Amino acid sequence: MLNHTRSKIRCRWTEVEQWLTPRCWFKFLLAVTFLMLIDSPVQAEWVALGNWYQSHPLQVVYVDPSTIRRDGNVVTFSALIDWKTMQGGRTPTRFYSTTLTKQVDCIGKLFRTISSRDYYGHMGTGDVISTGKHARGDLWVPVEAGTTNQGLWETVCGKE
Repeated sequence: MLNHTRSKIRCRWTEVEQWLTPRCWFKFLLAVTFLMLIDSPVQAEWVALGNWYQSHPLQVVYVDPSTIRRDGNVVTFSALIDWKTMQGGRTPTRFYSTTLTKQVDCIGKLFRTISSRDYYGHMGTGDVISTGKHARGDLWVPVEAGTTNQGLWETVCGKE
């Protein structure tokens, strides 16, 4: 009967000869790959509003939950409007999607748009066609029942 024993190879930085073994190289490459993956840019995870808050049949509105930031009663977040057909008519600034940075006063049920960016592709991809800054301190609009803004308010503020 043969007794097989495995020698334990420990990969230590101080022992160079051990790093020449295939097992240590594999561990090293695995660690480097992991570090490269966690350092890569993160794509937004857009979550669509419920169908009852999609107020226009040619668009779908999304929120990126990872961008929701609360400062007292005011919440800042990113939204995306993805159009089913190209917008902008025959102008050179035609686009398929728009990302928005918005703020909502959760207690007062008021909205404002801070900035926007139109994209040639769907879901915020492709070339940036135009950008804009919108907010003035006093430019807030009320949330109206049954609108996209109500869906956004419920998503970022919770049903208060």
